[in-house]
Amino acid sequence: MAKVREEVSNWRDGGYQGASATSKALLQWWFHSPHQIEQADGSLANFHYYFAQREAVETVIWLYDAKQARDKYDLMRFDASGSISANMFPEDWPRYVTKMATGSGKTKVLSLLIAWCYFHKLYEPDSKLARNVLLIAPNIIVLDRLRADFDGLKIFFNDPVLPDNGHDGRNWRDDFQLTLHVQDDVRIVRPTGNLFLTNIHRVYLGDVAEPSLGDEDLRDYFLSPFGPKPVGKTTDSNTDLGEIIREIDELAVFNDEAHHVHDERMVWFKSIQDIHHRMLHKDGRLSLQIDVTATPKHNSGSIFVQTVSDYPLVEAIHQNVVKHPVLPDRESVARLHEQQSALFTERYADYLQLGVEEWRKAYAEHEKLGKKAVLFVMVDDTRNCDEVGSYLEKICPELEGSVLVIHTKANGEISEAASGKKREELEALRKASNDIDGWESPYKAIVSVLMLKEGWDVRNVTTIVGLRAYTSNSKILPEQTLGRGLRRMYFGSGAPEYVSVMGTQAFMDFVETIKSEGVELEHVPMGKAAERKDSLVVEVDTDNPAKDIAALDIALPRLARRYHREYGALSTLDPGAFYHQPLALKAFPPEDTREIVFKTMLDDSAHHTIELDAGGVADYRSVVAFFARQLIKDLKLVGGYEELYPRVRDFMRDHLFEGAPVDLQDAQVLRNLAEPAAAKLIVDNFTKGINALTIRDTGAATVDGYIRLSDMRPFRTENRAYLVPKRSLFNKIVGEPNAGGFELAFAAFLDGAGDVAAFAKNYLAVGFKMDYVKASGELSNYIPDFIVRTTDGTVWIVETKGRAELDLPQKMQRLAQWCIDATEACAAEGGAVYRFVYVDQTGFEKHRPTTFAALPASFRDFQPG
Repeated sequence: MAKVREEVSNWRDGGYQGASATSKALLQWWFHSPHQIEQADGSLANFHYYFAQREAVETVIWLYDAKQARDKYDLMRFDASGSISANMFPEDWPRYVTKMATGSGKTKVLSLLIAWCYFHKLYEPDSKLARNVLLIAPNIIVLDRLRADFDGLKIFFNDPVLPDNGHDGRNWRDDFQLTLHVQDDVRIVRPTGNLFLTNIHRVYLGDVAEPSLGDEDLRDYFLSPFGPKPVGKTTDSNTDLGEIIREIDELAVFNDEAHHVHDERMVWFKSIQDIHHRMLHKDGRLSLQIDVTATPKHNSGSIFVQTVSDYPLVEAIHQNVVKHPVLPDRESVARLHEQQSALFTERYADYLQLGVEEWRKAYAEHEKLGKKAVLFVMVDDTRNCDEVGSYLEKICPELEGSVLVIHTKANGEISEAASGKKREELEALRKASNDIDGWESPYKAIVSVLMLKEGWDVRNVTTIVGLRAYTSNSKILPEQTLGRGLRRMYFGSGAPEYVSVMGTQAFMDFVETIKSEGVELEHVPMGKAAERKDSLVVEVDTDNPAKDIAALDIALPRLARRYHREYGALSTLDPGAFYHQPLALKAFPPEDTREIVFKTMLDDSAHHTIELDAGGVADYRSVVAFFARQLIKDLKLVGGYEELYPRVRDFMRDHLFEGAPVDLQDAQVLRNLAEPAAAKLIVDNFTKGINALTIRDTGAATVDGYIRLSDMRPFRTENRAYLVPKRSLFNKIVGEPNAGGFELAFAAFLDGAGDVAAFAKNYLAVGFKMDYVKASGELSNYIPDFIVRTTDGTVWIVETKGRAELDLPQKMQRLAQWCIDATEACAAEGGAVYRFVYVDQTGFEKHRPTTFAALPASFRDFQPG
């Protein structure tokens, strides 16, 4: 895998050379284009895929497209160990296994590769892939999780899976005609465009009853990987999904939690093999098999030979993709004693008490942010589940009526016999365990034997207490044990999250074996007196009796946007009026014009490649379209393609080069257009011209409500140095990571200045920002650093800088205008006077003032007059 990973990295850096046009267009859209997705509150947030997800997708496409690795012999070419042989591959169709750490987003990888498979078959003339997909889950729990994402095909539309219509000249969203069929709920099956989502039972052949809650042995219903017993056709439905799938002419198979497909003797593997053999009889074959799992390991511990990418837990933790496991340090462990008692809860009272104390701290922290922390206790026997559940409610009043006890068998599967529960109760139990993250659930803790296996993908487990040991024969991996607590609770934040793990010595010895995977486990003080090491929570300090929150509050008018675009002005854009020095046409050897790569200006990533046809003629129209669409995306224009395309074409042909006009069909001209100098002239000239035409200053300063600091919602941030202020209504002023301590020093000055009545750092969560025009002519948003109210009632907006930046004059000009607008707009209501000051670090450190009044007197940069 190391060899493959290195080659994929080089391929990525080289612009995906050798991939099909469809693959390049999709990779460019997914990983090189900016995306925003709507949040629960209706706001938009930037979105990007994790590197792990990107690398898994790129690896599959590189192998299939660029390297044409379509069978086991092709895959063996990438074996660096020299120990892999052909008889280790039982399948004779393309099969790729991606290893991704628990919590790193396997479902998103599935959605991307399903879309790639579909569009590759649709757009590439000789594609061997498929527009029919069979997505298999090992059990009902995993199936429920997949349904949450795939119902209504919402993952394809809510995530940026499908490119916008027009991207690279295709109507992606219009052409994505896919119908979802779940289990035996099969709608009209067309020859192509079907996504079958099912658990493995529906794919088997035979006449054995579907597992249900009425079975004496419930392992098949809930969690089992379904071993070699011949389970097959369902008896509760007239629809036989297994037969329907076997009648389809093109098909790709995707397996979630695919560590269950580890033995060719298992019926899961045999079912897929049977589908392939049926297709061979019709002169077809299984197009592709993609397996995703965190643990692609045989019972012997060896990795599946088909594994092509590896994102280990150590990387996921380091990159904050999952929570960081933390263990009690030596002093904390020394306080834990196993008592001599026949009662299970008395024997492990110290461990349970420590778990409750850690959970309490986590609960208090996350509750402020609208999240519920969950305690998870693993015991050694079902007989002790009820005892531990009752004990937790006894020693922790917050858990009274809030402990969910799940009786399981020795292998972690929910047991009806041990609990004596009826069918409906068991169904409710499964639902309760899945819904525990939400506030509508009354439960805050779960007690069970072992752990709930894959598919129980709750995110709010912050504390794990293990009161049992594992043996090498248990076939349970330490990552699986920790997996129930690894998933992040928060998204869109790079701040690390933590899960506290504690338990008996035997349990901790087992957890420590994960170090063999390269994971470094941190040991921290735990217990009532120990401060929980987690990210910081910044909030309004309402619990501080020493603060008068109303007196420390500051109101800022929310002014209407001053700048906006008038898109109709694009029709008056005249490329002939652009001022620039025409470029000389360079002469390139013929071999350099056979394949021409165009790169985006933003990140120098390959976006578009054109190849000459047999007659040496290339289509210039795709090049014009590439630049027109890049301008629309970079400038965030709404439409305008019809206006821009002919103007970009005319500029290239009639103005860009010396000796114009030039023949855009000429391979030499096209090759020159791919040069950075040509691309820069095109983008810079059009950006400047479009901004000059379309950006208008309304001159308006109407007030659209007020932003009050006291309305700020709590938020999490990285655990960094901070100040606990007296004159701010916030509980912490947290310094920026690369500010060199200047922000904290300035905050300390404000906190000690006698003429400062109140101040606050302008966190993103405050929501105070203003639009401005950058030096490049582009529209952007500016967020000042500090908000200060002095004792005379004046509100000051303060910008602090350690070093000057290109757009600083434009920001200060906009800030000065905002202060004028805000003062005038609020005057009728008797509002405050708003002023600003710019403070540079060098000047502040050389001539540190003692009062705020000395700042505007000493720091005169950008002040009027």
